[in-house]
Amino acid sequence: MKSFRQTLIAAAAAIMISSCAFIATAQAPDSSLQDRITKVEAATTAAQSAGDNAWMLVSTALVLMMTGPGLALFYGGLVRKKNVLGTMMQSFILMAVVSVLWVIYGYSLAFGSGKSFIGGFEYVFLRGVGVEPNADYAATIPQQTFMLFQLMFAIITPALITGAFAERMKFSAMLVFTILWSTVVYFPMAHMVWGKGGFLNAALGGRVPALDFAGGTVVHVASGISALVCAIYLGKRVGYPKTIMAPHSLVLSFIGACLLWVGWFGFNAGSALAASSLATSAFAATHFAAAAATLGWLAIEWIRLGKPTVLGGISGAVCGLVAITPASGFVTPLSSLIIGFVGGVGCFLMVTEVKKRLGYDDSLDVFGVHGTGGTLGAILTGNFRNQNDQSHSEGRGGKRLACRPNRWPCGASA
Repeated sequence: MKSFRQTLIAAAAAIMISSCAFIATAQAPDSSLQDRITKVEAATTAAQSAGDNAWMLVSTALVLMMTGPGLALFYGGLVRKKNVLGTMMQSFILMAVVSVLWVIYGYSLAFGSGKSFIGGFEYVFLRGVGVEPNADYAATIPQQTFMLFQLMFAIITPALITGAFAERMKFSAMLVFTILWSTVVYFPMAHMVWGKGGFLNAALGGRVPALDFAGGTVVHVASGISALVCAIYLGKRVGYPKTIMAPHSLVLSFIGACLLWVGWFGFNAGSALAASSLATSAFAATHFAAAAATLGWLAIEWIRLGKPTVLGGISGAVCGLVAITPASGFVTPLSSLIIGFVGGVGCFLMVTEVKKRLGYDDSLDVFGVHGTGGTLGAILTGNFRNQNDQSHSEGRGGKRLACRPNRWPCGASA
């Protein structure tokens, strides 16, 4: 009896030991599996960050290319021969001047935390702007990359204005004007629309929920209206409008327009701030709007003047690119065709009819193209925004919402 009891106890002990060994063996793979999952998630996050950063650096270079050589060639070909280099130099020098302003205080005033109408001084001399992301603006790329991307918009915006007073402002006066305008107008405007706590950026603590995906208001409306004020204030060029002031070289302008078209993909699709489906939708909208605007301008020109022109074609393309800028992240390709066509026709009428009747001398039609196109685009954004989709960004600096399947731009188009 005793031996049976001992045998039973020994058997029970053996079973317990075996069970403990089994449990320990079963737990070891679980722990190893969890470690592997953690490593895979970390690698996935790093890969996403690397991909997003690569796309944003390319987009940054594309937007800089829009100023030089794109805008420099476009404007340089439209002026008279004696003013070609002076006009091109205005675009080039702003690449240097605005960059220095941006480092000293521009980025801080635009994207630092501050008041509703202007940022603070936390990023003066780019203090604290390093390789770590700023989750308020772009959570997957270094803040320094975001800063560089925004710089390119700060450069091209005052460069656009130079077309309004082309051939009639001294170089020194242009520099003083640009420094003052960037400080008083552009930096506060960028903060109001895109900055944290900006008046027009309700997604980040502001009061008004404005929709400006890539700069319709900040870049084109601001530069267009400022250009009109400059043109009226400076007065007309000597001999205008009696003296014919034909473009010096449409070849230069043609090349410049093509560079602008290509660079605009970085301008609009880059404003998704990630290599995402949102960037794809903005890319598509940008291209189709430019194409529709080109045909719209040429069609009405052909009807009214009897033939289409090279100048009309490249002007129409730029009008479409301007008009789609605020809407590029919010609309489907079909809507972008409509916005582009309306932008092309509307800008044509402004440049050829309204300008003539009002009598102001906007040398290269900055207000007619950028002011008018940007305003039309901003209005049409509200009309054609895809209401069925909740995946779009509320604009740069806005809150990113989760992507929903089978909705444009994440899956099938609406």
